[in-house]
Amino acid sequence: MPSRLEQQETPVKFVVVPFEPDTPPTLLKRLAPDEVRKRWHTVDRSAHVPHIVAVAGDDGTDWTAAALVTGRPHTAYLKIVDAVGVVPEAVRAVLAHARGQGLAQVKWEGWTASPEAAAAAGFTPLRPPLTPAEHAEGPGTGYVRWLHEDTVSEPPYYGQTTHFTCGAVTALIAQTHAGVLAYQDLDRRAELALWRDATNFPACEPVRLGVAVRRAWPSSPVTIHLDTDRPVLLDHYPDGEQEWRALLQRTSRTDAGQLGVPIDAHRLSLSEIRGALGRGDRVLLLLSLAGMQGFDVPHWVLCHGAVPGALVIDDPWANAATGDTWVDAHLLPVPDALLDTMSTLSDEPFRGAVTIGRPH
Repeated sequence: MPSRLEQQETPVKFVVVPFEPDTPPTLLKRLAPDEVRKRWHTVDRSAHVPHIVAVAGDDGTDWTAAALVTGRPHTAYLKIVDAVGVVPEAVRAVLAHARGQGLAQVKWEGWTASPEAAAAAGFTPLRPPLTPAEHAEGPGTGYVRWLHEDTVSEPPYYGQTTHFTCGAVTALIAQTHAGVLAYQDLDRRAELALWRDATNFPACEPVRLGVAVRRAWPSSPVTIHLDTDRPVLLDHYPDGEQEWRALLQRTSRTDAGQLGVPIDAHRLSLSEIRGALGRGDRVLLLLSLAGMQGFDVPHWVLCHGAVPGALVIDDPWANAATGDTWVDAHLLPVPDALLDTMSTLSDEPFRGAVTIGRPH
């Protein structure tokens, strides 16, 4: 059943055309100010399927409103970079476009969106990121509108400040969201301190990450999920480099046993992740960035919410080179089947995860 806000929205006819940076539609030039079109052309957005959602005038020969829309591949949302012209019409068109695709969510970057315009369109402001200013990318504000009646609790957003601290950051965000870590203590000092205990030089493999979480927060129940007993995340190293890292991973298993941290050797299913989230747990999940970013690199994300057809993650990394910002990475819905594929890693497939329960 449509929400009350959806029932109040005036239907709008729109067209969708690809965004071609070298040959932008002539009709767009009249609507979009120079500084807006300059931003649209600053980076190569082609990896995020950029397109224009436009509203035609009564005579069908002109546009009254338009929006540049993008989104990470293999996800369940669209993002408005900017809306120009009659902004409410442009936003209604994007919402209808997203509903037509069965998506869970529309986001709106705050480059030109005012809080008043966002609120009038049914969008909720996102918490500004806690990422240190020298490492932050993207607009200072952003907004979200869910396209269903479910609500998802918003964790703080913190973008990792190195290429290798994703595991530590996801654990810190999870514990801040759970109220175990104070909001003001989610910072770079905490990021690097937890990474130092969790690292397998430089990556964090599941067992070591689980051990580090238990050591940092002894009152939080931790379960490690890893459906292989072989060392992981080492295939790209030469044999000599693999040997000592494998030894460290075996030592981490010994540490887990001494600390009483269980290692669940069966493959954690997506339905089990949903069940864990329903109990109030948070799940650190290891996945490949191939689907969302185009390169097969293992990466940790936080699963913290569920909506119909998708799990909601927070990704501590955004690819600024493609126009990807914290607004994309925060409260990011990913369809269950696609997340299942993303989180099955290696030529000898395995899944790695760490579940953190509510503290005793």
